[in-house]
Amino acid sequence: MKVAVYNLDKKEVGTIDVPDKIFGTKWIPDLVHQALVVQGANSRNIVAHTKNRGEVRGGGKKPWKQKGTGRARHGSIRSPLWRGGGVTFGPRKERIFERKINKKMRFTAVLSVLSNKFASKDVTIVDGFSSAAKTKEFSKSIKNILTPKTNTTFIFSEKNKGLNKAARNIPKVETISPKSLNVYDLLWPKNIVIEKDAIAEISGHYKNLK
Repeated sequence: MKVAVYNLDKKEVGTIDVPDKIFGTKWIPDLVHQALVVQGANSRNIVAHTKNRGEVRGGGKKPWKQKGTGRARHGSIRSPLWRGGGVTFGPRKERIFERKINKKMRFTAVLSVLSNKFASKDVTIVDGFSSAAKTKEFSKSIKNILTPKTNTTFIFSEKNKGLNKAARNIPKVETISPKSLNVYDLLWPKNIVIEKDAIAEISGHYKNLK
């Protein structure tokens, strides 16, 4: 399909042939949701961790002798029965939240989101960007294609990956590599701006998807 290409003043300067699979994949909400859940689970950091009786410090000595005191038998003050002792059935850092999704499903979910964004007119293809890797200069050059108070993600060509650093400190702006597209980073922004040269890189990365 032919897609319009714009300059940094948001004026149409030509067209580009884009493979149908990039902007023409069917919207599959169930698959997109599954891919999003898997991505969230696999990026989850396990913080909560309780110590069992073997990990709590101290308690090596038997609190009192086994018989003759009239009290209950105890072998360690680090038993879960004691205050300050180990925790029974508490959360452990060994928990595994990882989920799996096959590559074809993941790729299809990514292209489904990208196609849905394009159909909603939330995707803009730009002819090129200034190679200046200074935040101030880059911010001035893109002011015409940014919508105020709206989240925007830029997809730069690998040749211009230095611009990722320039865009890093601009509010409500994120960047992503053409080969690192994922469901979350495509759903997060309202607008997606793609460099024209990045289209070929996206197409090449997903070339085996039929």
